[in-house]
Amino acid sequence: MSLDLSAAGWRATRRVVTVPPTAGLPDPEPLALPGRGRTAVVDVGPRDAPAVILLHSVACTGMLTWYPVVAKLAERHRVVVFDQRWHGQGIRSHDFRLDDCTGDVIAVADALGIGEFFVAGYSMGGMVSQHVAHQYPERVRGMVLCSTGANFRRGIRQRVALDLFGRTMHVLRDRARIGSVGPATPHARLEDHRWALAEFRSTSPWAIASALEEIGRFDSTGWLHELRLPTSMVITSRDQFIAPSHQRWIADRIAGTASYEIPAGHAACVLSADLFVPAFLAACGSVMGRV
Repeated sequence: MSLDLSAAGWRATRRVVTVPPTAGLPDPEPLALPGRGRTAVVDVGPRDAPAVILLHSVACTGMLTWYPVVAKLAERHRVVVFDQRWHGQGIRSHDFRLDDCTGDVIAVADALGIGEFFVAGYSMGGMVSQHVAHQYPERVRGMVLCSTGANFRRGIRQRVALDLFGRTMHVLRDRARIGSVGPATPHARLEDHRWALAEFRSTSPWAIASALEEIGRFDSTGWLHELRLPTSMVITSRDQFIAPSHQRWIADRIAGTASYEIPAGHAACVLSADLFVPAFLAACGSVMGRV
């Protein structure tokens, strides 16, 4: 259902949703992964610096999840962001499986000539990160988990997730249609929201539903305590998708995890970037300082 945004409606919506500026973002480049398919990758930062692979949330693209942090992180690190399968320009396959997403991370690293790396994952990307760290401990030097879970058996429903992302897309869509509001709307801000909208629309509702069904089967509780690598976690304390108490449980389960809690919801990576970015950078610094 489309909203009729009057000037007052625009002002109210602007206070609720703030999308960080998108000017100067690097364009993803196609990358072939032998035997798997093609994805789109952003690879920036010094090539001789520690590599950080960033894994995005469900219903998003790599850059939509991570663009607020890329430039700052790339000042001292090689930063790799790619679209996971079925999302954005990611691999198209017959089925969506988190095991395949895990293999894709290693395939991307191999294709870019990266041996060891740090991994950071947001929401679904955090689950894939756990898998990668567990299955390929010789490749992963450290891990940062953000707004993620170990399983979806209690208190989390796919319909809640769909509703959350659906409402977010509605708001961003309507923000992108406000060209008739007048001079109070800066052109650059309109372009920011149109870019975000296009990134959202690049993943189909059917793909999102399939990914959520697979996420519902994820369960790392039986082996999470076995992980032995420097880990930090950014906890979103106002999260309505993954309970903050469950996020804290993960931090307690992995020995030595450093926690950074912010008063924000599940879309904090973009919609509360002013809180998320410094917490994430601190989390990364903590992990790398312990290696």
